[in-house]
Amino acid sequence: MIDKFSLIAVYPEIVLLVMACVIALFDLSVKSRTRTATYVVTMLTLAIVAALQASYASSGQTIYAFGNMVVSDVMGNWLKCFATLAVMVSLVYGRQYAADRDMLRGGELFVLSLFSLLGMFAMISGNNFLVIYMGVELLTLSSYALVALRRDYVLSVEAAMKYFVLGALASGFLLYGMSMLYGATGSLDLQEAFKAIHSGQIKHQVLVFGLVFIVAGLAFKLGVVPFHMWIPDVYQGAPTAVTLMIGGAPKLAAFAVTIRLLVEGMMPLAIDWQPMLMLLAIGSLAIGNLAAIAQTNLKRMLAFSTISHMGFVLIGMISGAVVGHPEAAANAYSSSMFYVISYVLTTLASFGVILLLSRSGFESEEIADMAGLNQRNPLYAGIMAVCLFSLAGIPPMIGFYAKLAVLQALVASGGTLQLVLAVFAVMMSLIGAFYYLRVVKVMYFDAPAGSSVLAAPFEVRAVLSLNGALLLILGLVPGGLMALCANAVVQMLAT
Repeated sequence: MIDKFSLIAVYPEIVLLVMACVIALFDLSVKSRTRTATYVVTMLTLAIVAALQASYASSGQTIYAFGNMVVSDVMGNWLKCFATLAVMVSLVYGRQYAADRDMLRGGELFVLSLFSLLGMFAMISGNNFLVIYMGVELLTLSSYALVALRRDYVLSVEAAMKYFVLGALASGFLLYGMSMLYGATGSLDLQEAFKAIHSGQIKHQVLVFGLVFIVAGLAFKLGVVPFHMWIPDVYQGAPTAVTLMIGGAPKLAAFAVTIRLLVEGMMPLAIDWQPMLMLLAIGSLAIGNLAAIAQTNLKRMLAFSTISHMGFVLIGMISGAVVGHPEAAANAYSSSMFYVISYVLTTLASFGVILLLSRSGFESEEIADMAGLNQRNPLYAGIMAVCLFSLAGIPPMIGFYAKLAVLQALVASGGTLQLVLAVFAVMMSLIGAFYYLRVVKVMYFDAPAGSSVLAAPFEVRAVLSLNGALLLILGLVPGGLMALCANAVVQMLAT
């Protein structure tokens, strides 16, 4: 029998699942080319779910449900709230793009987006190896279908095939690592696994063997080197609306899974997973930034940029496992959480501008397509410039404070190696600034690539303007969001 507390913990998930099924059936009666009714019902559903998650997070409660298989805590609820808002914004930006490319013949875009969000919720709330794996699979299977949604476009089908093959390999890594840990600890529950590992009675080599496969699976989901091969091809090949869908909200879920597995489940093995994450971070910062310089395709450049940013997220994870210093752990993990939220916020705005510049029969994917954007529309050029400055870590944008917070946590964790890594990260950021500023130069100083009018619906302009403003406002006054992240992480560590 399921107790009422178990149901209370997953009310938002129940609402999302029921409405996803209802919308799939409701859409059969919708005839509009732009699927207006389906879009409105989807947005109302997401707004209700986001409000529920924010309410749960504000209550400050931690609920363990379904025999400790699911946890509803402050960190998870805020991440789910932000992920829901990110999906809402992605649909606002991408709807017209999808309609122009005949991707709205049915309501698949909306239904698959809801199911991918449900997968993220399961990943974020999972307190059991199997629940986390089910969440990962629901998200990735929905993502494969979304990438291939534009069936008449060869690049999209090719990207979906690459994503599927490499995703299946990564899922195999993750599942094999989990099975090794289950065999060693005798439990699928993260807390029970933690206790078994902490007891010191399990052969260390077996644990490390399983840990290697789990880290490899997580690295793929985050998109860090050397498990990054799918990111540039999928980002470039997928329809831009879908690129935004898989490049935004899922990063929040991947961060949550990394925290759940490595911190809540395997903190006694930190001495083993810290060096692994350090190598992944170094490779991601180097290859992500250096490879981005050579790109002429804007989506591909932002893909390599994503790899380097995930390296910064890992730096925060590395900084947290300091023995005897719980405040250092809270500072490090909260800075990493702040970084991933700021990155998703910036990604939404940057791809929003790319979607806005695209029109029927034309993909605004090349850097050259941004030429003279300031002369054509100063507002859109300004928003894109703010996004690029934020990604480069230039003050006073939110990206600067995010990088500063992560680097401060790394230096505070002590050690010569950490200091060297901090210097290396700063040097790579300087290299990264080049390819971001190159796009700004093209927008402001090159001759316009065309004279077409850049028209967009009011809600797109309003959301994009608010999105761009937040990058500046949160950069000037980051204290509120940073405090929210710190409180969420402290409560997570305490329970």
